[in-house]
Amino acid sequence: MSKAIQVFKFGGASVKDVEAIKNVANILQTYKDKSLVIIVSAMGKTTNALEKIVEAYFQKDTAQAMTLLADIKTAHYQIMANLFGKKHEVFSMVNDIFVEIEWVLEDEVQDSYDYIYDQIVSVGELVSSKIVATYLCDQGLSTAWLDTRDVILTDDTFREARVNWEQTQQRAQKQVPTLLEKHQFVLTQGFIAGNNENQTTTLGREGSDFTAAIYSFCLNATSMSIWKDVPGILTADPRLFDNVTLINRLSYKEAIEMTYYGAKVIHPKTIKPLQNKNIPLYVKSFIEPAGEGTMIDDETDVIEYPPVIVVERNQCLLHISTKDFSFVAEWHLSHLFKLFNEHRIKINMMQNMAISFSVCATNKPDRIKDLMDALRDDFKVVKDENLELITVRNYKEEMLKDLIQDKIVLFEERIRKTIQMVIKEVPVMKWKKN
Repeated sequence: MSKAIQVFKFGGASVKDVEAIKNVANILQTYKDKSLVIIVSAMGKTTNALEKIVEAYFQKDTAQAMTLLADIKTAHYQIMANLFGKKHEVFSMVNDIFVEIEWVLEDEVQDSYDYIYDQIVSVGELVSSKIVATYLCDQGLSTAWLDTRDVILTDDTFREARVNWEQTQQRAQKQVPTLLEKHQFVLTQGFIAGNNENQTTTLGREGSDFTAAIYSFCLNATSMSIWKDVPGILTADPRLFDNVTLINRLSYKEAIEMTYYGAKVIHPKTIKPLQNKNIPLYVKSFIEPAGEGTMIDDETDVIEYPPVIVVERNQCLLHISTKDFSFVAEWHLSHLFKLFNEHRIKINMMQNMAISFSVCATNKPDRIKDLMDALRDDFKVVKDENLELITVRNYKEEMLKDLIQDKIVLFEERIRKTIQMVIKEVPVMKWKKN
């Protein structure tokens, strides 16, 4: 490949409305002499809205599903009218994509929830990418629209598909450089992919960062940039904590640790493909694009990082014990982990004791219920919910007291520089007034 390629990813907040899309175009004007592969997410909260359509469809409430779809279409058509006027050809292209949802909704439920989910929810990225690519072209930035389902090949694990790296790399290297010979930019979708049966798959919620990493790896990109509504990677969520600070540089290892424990700025699967080819990752602000942001690479010379706090809400604890009071032995654990995998339950913390095994996981009600049903024949299962998981990297002992004030710590684990605590809010007891 003759051209040096950079990969940019713009999330839903960066393309949520007319002004946001115009801002993206303004940012890209400053890179018009570069060869860019641009990944975009669905606009704003479109994915959430499409998920509600899936739920209504499986509840056999077709009228509600159609009403929700009409609302989504209206919102997108209004954005297009403000960007292009009302007679632009983009209306026909976008309408053809929305028709794919209508075809699904017109039929009775026959396929699995996960399969239908991918066919409907993927429309958000297809529509947003059509709109943004068309607008960039109208602004004089020659942009080729690419259907990423023709590039990223996966298995048929719907909603969390696994990438076939060898064939995906072959496809990317065959298609993208050819398009960049004719255009300044190539723009495609995050989150979605395709399998060998030409069915749409998705890479997991918030998977657009991972998409960008896939393209970066496959195209040997010189760098990858994620454009966010924050200045870069911060020491904590500014919506939850005061006095958070920007981390200017991170090693791949530290970034992987942070994302593994739930830091939301970068998708957990993003870092490893970049590390494998030593591709630097920049996390920058689309609000202040000239800002320094955060750089992640293998050459960081930082010796000590500041404490970083990650809060995961909507957690539950599952306490699993044998019914005959026997020890939880290796064969028990083997059976348990097989069930966790089958029901796609990601374990955030775990602890094995003599006659019980406890895990902390994100409380996804349907999956947790199915898992508990599968366990009940052989185990007693008790569930605690409405919990939070707090992870502190590079913690200082003196800061922990403030974090757990007015909270009960149900579960705690310390590993080297990291402490994790499953906590529950409790009301503060006070003297009654006489």
